[in-house]
Amino acid sequence: KDFCIEEINNNERDTEMKERDRDDLVAKIEDLAMTIDTLAKEIETLKAEVAELQVQMKRAGEDREKANKEFQTTVADHRATQKLLAAALNILKGFYEKAALVQKTQGSAKQPAGPPPPPGFKSYEKNAASGGVMGMMQGIIDDAKAMEAEAIRAEEDSQKTYEDMVKASNKSITQLTNSINDMTVSLAKAKEDLTMAKSDFATTMKELSGLNDYAGDLHATCDYTLKNFDARQAARSAEIDALNEAKAILSGADFGSALDAADAEA
Repeated sequence: KDFCIEEINNNERDTEMKERDRDDLVAKIEDLAMTIDTLAKEIETLKAEVAELQVQMKRAGEDREKANKEFQTTVADHRATQKLLAAALNILKGFYEKAALVQKTQGSAKQPAGPPPPPGFKSYEKNAASGGVMGMMQGIIDDAKAMEAEAIRAEEDSQKTYEDMVKASNKSITQLTNSINDMTVSLAKAKEDLTMAKSDFATTMKELSGLNDYAGDLHATCDYTLKNFDARQAARSAEIDALNEAKAILSGADFGSALDAADAEA
């Protein structure tokens, strides 16, 4: 009886502990599976963000290169215009200066017959024409210089904006990459823990099965003993008492007197 009670109690205690371990492992496996799924999705999202930033940087670089080529062409055109107009302006200046010198020389010579033209009339027409054309050309040159300067400022602003964008994008990519690396380490650790938890769960289930089998054996062996122990013990006590009584009778009886009494009765 004592053996059965002790073994059954031990089995029930061990089974309860293993069932608690089983429940803890089930919860742990579910948590790890959820963690793995979440980390995997977050890693894919971060990788997509990195890829998108890289695409944007590539496109921005291509746009910047195209804009720079257009800038180079525009500046070259403005400078060519300035150079061409400056050369033409120098030619016109030389022409009008030479014409003015000829006019001055002719004016100092003998005047032709007839009434002379109003003083300074031709000189005024020539000076007005020369001033108008050269002024217009100088204005075009000044406009070309202004547009060149504006194009340079715009190019510098665009280049700075592009460099700032590249710097910020590289910083973001570095941060995202670090996060991906950290999450990848955590993911590998979670997968390792999940494998160990599943192994522990299988071991725990095997041990529970063994405990259940042993419990069945114990009950098959001990249930009858425990159920009938009191009755059997009472019967044994009664048997012992009867034996003791018989022993006492046998040990104190006078067999000679008993035989004489029997003969007299006969």
